Amino acid sequence: MDFHDARTCVIFGAGDYYDETPAIPDDAFVVAADGGLDHARAFGIDADFVVGDFDSITGDRPTQNDRTIALPSEKDDPDLLSALKIGWLRGARTFHIYGALGGRIDHTISNIQLMALLADRGATGYLHGDGSIVTAICDGALDFPADDAVAGRMVSVFSHSDISTGVSETGLKYELHHADMSSTRVNGLSNEFLAGTSRITVEHGTLIVTFPIEAPLPHVARWHGFSGDLGALDTDVSSALVEPSGR
Repeated sequence: MDFHDARTCVIFGAGDYYDETPAIPDDAFVVAADGGLDHARAFGIDADFVVGDFDSITGDRPTQNDRTIALPSEKDDPDLLSALKIGWLRGARTFHIYGALGGRIDHTISNIQLMALLADRGATGYLHGDGSIVTAICDGALDFPADDAVAGRMVSVFSHSDISTGVSETGLKYELHHADMSSTRVNGLSNEFLAGTSRITVEHGTLIVTFPIEAPLPHVARWHGFSGDLGALDTDVSSALVEPSGR
């Protein structure tokens, strides 16, 4: 399994694509997660790698080879995390994920948590879906360039951490300066872009940020170096499955 390193990884998930066409950079490493292979095929995209337990695929199951990993259905890691791990091991630190919003709410929550995991490791993930993008930032800032086309469109900020400190939102309709946010208080919902540049910062903690898909992607700044990775690819049946006593 020898593939070129890539700074950007595009992942096809099995969820809804809302009539949106994924944008694939020329040098991107492409991973199809389970039923995401159906969507990649529909867009005429040849995935570099395919991973999953293949419980959601409707087309032909991929042939087992060095570009395909079949996972057990009773596993700990969701298919998207496995896809992220594969992209990470190929050198990617920016991830664009399609088909991971909407549908089952538990899957959506899981996928948002994975964006927080990436941010905690010093990487950036973007969930694309239904005209919006969801991302996360840990101990850093998102700098949005000026764009007249998105003035008035909504941007929302939530604390994924129990407490996020030093949160500022500048250049938006409602400005916030060095505030604290918590995971149980909603005080960053439905802000608005203006025509100029804008910035969302957090001194300590992890924020979940949503913004319209037509907005320019932000420049990501981080206040310090990050350590750790996403862990090894888990291909085992979950150890949490314990045979009932008496059998």
